[in-house]
Amino acid sequence: MPANIPAIVARVNGEAIERWEFDNAVKRIEARAGAPLPPEQRDEVLRNLLDQLIAYHLLAQESRARKIDVDDATVEAQLGQIRGSFPTDQAFQQGMAAQGLTLDQVRQQTRTNLLVQKVIEAEVASKVVVQDADVSAFYQQNLERFKQGDTVHASHILVGLPQNPTPEQKSTAKTKAQAVLKQLRGGGDFAAVARAESQDPGSAQNGGDLGFFPKGQMTPAFEEAAFKTRPGAISAIVETPFGFHIIKVHERRAPRTAPLAEVGGQIKGFLEQGQREQKLEQFVEQVKTKSKIEILV
Repeated sequence: MPANIPAIVARVNGEAIERWEFDNAVKRIEARAGAPLPPEQRDEVLRNLLDQLIAYHLLAQESRARKIDVDDATVEAQLGQIRGSFPTDQAFQQGMAAQGLTLDQVRQQTRTNLLVQKVIEAEVASKVVVQDADVSAFYQQNLERFKQGDTVHASHILVGLPQNPTPEQKSTAKTKAQAVLKQLRGGGDFAAVARAESQDPGSAQNGGDLGFFPKGQMTPAFEEAAFKTRPGAISAIVETPFGFHIIKVHERRAPRTAPLAEVGGQIKGFLEQGQREQKLEQFVEQVKTKSKIEILV
């Protein structure tokens, strides 16, 4: 890949893949990684990215060739959802600018995404079939995957702290955690209090429920308290870098092999995803055979 990417990086049946689209895809990869592309991986990553963009354009063209339609109202509704994921319109504008996009380009991407989704649904997703026998066979052939060590099922209430909190912030948070613990010791329903008071967005609405987790998954202080607290009991206040926690333990499990009934849904999802990827790759290759692709970098 050259150091300077040209204005048009490829043509798919005469349709240009422009530099803004390529640059935006690079920015999304770097945002997910939280770092710029490593120089030693740049060529490989950019070549793979170009292959993905070519496949993306092929699918959108196939969708249009099949007279699959996405009306303006649907595009604007989807665009409205994107806007709604930002706290303000100014934040949305700043987000677009950070991605190097204009509103028209976001609208164009949104329409193309919807076209691609529709043709994938018609040609790929609707043809994915995983039978119960497939799930059972995978389970039996991969029992080692489902072996678990000691696990604990717990819920928690978090009174959060910012990064590098001041002594005053820590004192205020700990005082609040103590008040919450007093409420629980006085007979308060743990799930109801968690929904009202916990500052963990991932679990608060589920009554603080974290499900089962093994050793090595949580921060050390949290893990130690969770595995020491007896089932049915509530811990003392536990301090971690995230803030102050109160933990309720529901159940402990000794090492075991998770039963099929418990992991069958995960296995089915895994097998379905594998089928989707395989069928999508086959479909893209099929479309490529009747297409003209010019790579200009």
